[in-house]
Amino acid sequence: MPDVPTVTGEQAIVAFGKFGFAVVRIKGSHHILKKPGHRYNLSVPIHKGRTIKKGTLRSLIEGAGVTPSYAVAPQNSTIWAVSLT
Repeated sequence: MPDVPTVTGEQAIVAFGKFGFAVVRIKGSHHILKKPGHRYNLSVPIHKGRTIKKGTLRSLIEGAGVTPSYAVAPQNSTIWAVSLT
């Protein structure tokens, strides 16, 4: 799997929103995202000024059903996935 980018929780929520995921509830510092018809919920940690750890982000990407081929847009470091599985 390619190396994962460094993003904040807010940037991850915006990126997953482009694939149809929406925040359904907030539990403490974690935003829970759901996509209609998708099997899994995503729990994205939101900690002010901190990035998501690489292992956590890798698990979120796999849980979202996004292929491991992705890149980072240099302008705003948002995840852009190539396709859905």
